[in-house]
Amino acid sequence: MDDDRINRIFLIHSHKLPPESLGFIRERLRLCNDESRVKFVLSQFKDPELALIFSIFFGWLGIDRFYIDSVGIGIGKLLTCGGASLWWLIDCFIIMDATRQKNLDALLAVL
Repeated sequence: MDDDRINRIFLIHSHKLPPESLGFIRERLRLCNDESRVKFVLSQFKDPELALIFSIFFGWLGIDRFYIDSVGIGIGKLLTCGGASLWWLIDCFIIMDATRQKNLDALLAVL
């Protein structure tokens, strides 16, 4: 894949992935086959900003964790009312990074 196409893809998806992994992903895109590239472009990544909004307003219900497909943690937060609000408060700070990591895991499964 040429650098121009890779740059366009990164313009769309870079804020949804961990910044430290972008160089690695760029190299994987250069080396992968066309089918994997199409899967990458069509992947539905979770939005970290939306996860933060969910965390702030509905985090005590675990909605933020359900959104990023961490069902077990979401159920735990739901049953404990956000871990007596302590878990909710911590997630308000780490949910964006957790979302980016989940997106990276899904991407690596495709590539």
